[in-house]
Amino acid sequence: MNMTDTTSLALPNHNGESPPVTRSTQKETNSDYAKLKHLLKQQGLLDKQPVYYTCRIALLFSLLVVGVGALLVVHIFWLQLLDAVYLAFVFTQMGLLAHEAGHRQMFHHAWQHDLVTLVGGNFLLGMSSAWWIDKHNRHHSHPNQLGMDPDIEIPFLDFTGTEALEEMSAFRRFLVRHQAFILLPALMIVAVGLQHKSVLFLAQKKPKYHALEWVLLGAHFVCYFALIFSCLPFWQAVLFVVLHQALTGLYLGSIFAPNHKGMAVIENESDMDFLHRQVLTSRNIHAHPWTDFLYGGLNYQIEHHLFPSMPRNRLKQAQKLIQSFCQAHAISYHETSVLRSFQEIFQYLHQIGAPLRPLSRSNRGK
Repeated sequence: MNMTDTTSLALPNHNGESPPVTRSTQKETNSDYAKLKHLLKQQGLLDKQPVYYTCRIALLFSLLVVGVGALLVVHIFWLQLLDAVYLAFVFTQMGLLAHEAGHRQMFHHAWQHDLVTLVGGNFLLGMSSAWWIDKHNRHHSHPNQLGMDPDIEIPFLDFTGTEALEEMSAFRRFLVRHQAFILLPALMIVAVGLQHKSVLFLAQKKPKYHALEWVLLGAHFVCYFALIFSCLPFWQAVLFVVLHQALTGLYLGSIFAPNHKGMAVIENESDMDFLHRQVLTSRNIHAHPWTDFLYGGLNYQIEHHLFPSMPRNRLKQAQKLIQSFCQAHAISYHETSVLRSFQEIFQYLHQIGAPLRPLSRSNRGK
């Protein structure tokens, strides 16, 4: 694995070897990135895709109607629970679509993207589009950078390995010690966490569509709970909601976690150039029709971070050019399988908690 490094960073080793390090200047890499972007533009890979996305919106709306219809007409409880599983898949796919609208990948006019994010995010998912775009833009600007990327500031867990373990509370030390085993269960609250943070954001700030966001968010919760509790007895409805929210969070989290967790962590004061910042902190999952579909194109994380406005259906074609570009410029391009990505994440989290495990055993022996 080759790597071009321009500043100090912590880079997990995925192949057991120490990668060679070379140096480059900001001016050189900015020029290289501009040439790469020009090449992609020439091939039309950054062009908007209104027809493609109109079809995707129609498809997802149809899938949603099927799920809601099943809840209304099916009265066998185990089938209703299967519908909760199905709707978790549909909600996650809608979230991925809203994510693409937030990056302005779809249409030629800003209001069209705003419409998709407001309807798809606020009304259908119960998530503030303004909060998501604000948080996600900060993540894209500073992926895996300490004090800058909100996505590595995870409550109770330590995803950076830079915190002083002795300053943690006993409860947090317990969680960090076992965080490799806690990660997947913790992902089940991702969807609820997005909704909770959305409400806090709108209560504290006033984004462009502040009043409309509140109305749509309120409409989501009224319609969501009214539909489920009117179709099911109380405790069955509670179980339906818990299952649906947990699986939506697990699916979303399982897409987001492999993107950057266990990859390079950049120091707060770093001035690393954009090109290296995006590539070295990102992990790709091997392309496959099913993977591309289930991940919503985010398995092409390197390409997405280099060119966030690139439509989903152009990422695969762009990957060949970008991978060759990185190889030619000795920049580490990390791509692996779904299972291997989680193995890397678990090993990384287990390693961070390692100093706490001997400590806990010695304390028990006293």
